[in-house]
Amino acid sequence: MQITLDNPASAPQPANSYYSQVARVELPGGGVLLYVSGQVADGPDLATQSRGVFEALGALLEAHGATLADVINIRTYLTDIDGIGEYGAVRREFLTGTAPTSMTFEASRLFKPDALVEVEVVAAIP
Repeated sequence: MQITLDNPASAPQPANSYYSQVARVELPGGGVLLYVSGQVADGPDLATQSRGVFEALGALLEAHGATLADVINIRTYLTDIDGIGEYGAVRREFLTGTAPTSMTFEASRLFKPDALVEVEVVAAIP
């Protein structure tokens, strides 16, 4: 098994140098798991931020030969769980296939003061 930590130049860069955006785990037999760090985005409301988050996730996955269709697990952090319907509508725009395993949490605040949502994913590619 080989593990590569990466900040692809073609995708959004991390907020600081204390973490990597993607952990690429090459499995024996040829499969790959991609663990993508939590993403936040700028915007005036939850829907706008959610779209930005999924666009960033898509770019990070694409840099490793994957797409959002390869996502097998998603973890979402909302600063107000009452926004789950609005977030879910945007999520369905981007995750159109079989739904991945999922967990959604309410967090009192995120590392970026204006962030309303943060999402991290795991993707599997053959």
